[in-house]
Amino acid sequence: MADRGKTIMIEGEETALTEGFTDGLDEGMPEINPAKVCFVIIKARELAVAEEGGDPMSGSNESDDGFASILTTRGIRSTETELLSFIEALDVDEQCALVALMWIGRGDYSSDEWPNAVAEALARRKGPTGAYLLGTPLLADYLETALSEFGESCDMIEMGRL
Repeated sequence: MADRGKTIMIEGEETALTEGFTDGLDEGMPEINPAKVCFVIIKARELAVAEEGGDPMSGSNESDDGFASILTTRGIRSTETELLSFIEALDVDEQCALVALMWIGRGDYSSDEWPNAVAEALARRKGPTGAYLLGTPLLADYLETALSEFGESCDMIEMGRL
């Protein structure tokens, strides 16, 4: 049952956070709301699929559907611009938390080393965070892995998008 008291705006729609989905103020990941991380995961997946040329879950074959499933370059740029804008609109603490999560998911740090990972992200901060993150292959997978290490999941948010 959804906790109707907690919502977040995702793609212009108010999304209720589910019971058990923290508001980002717990002891594990205080710098960023997990729903924001989920938004980055969803958009990073959309971008990866667009760059690969289609939706692998559609069951479609490009040659059979006249290549209609292949997104245009404009569509790729639109998704990329949206994601970059979202990341750059985060405050510095949230950007560093996002980088730290990516590092944890990649195995550079463990979840027990969260404060160290965030401090390192702040110390190494140069240039646009969005460009750094989008230049990371498997970004969505790394972020999802890190969230799971903190007992979080994007399942309920992704289900709400279906």
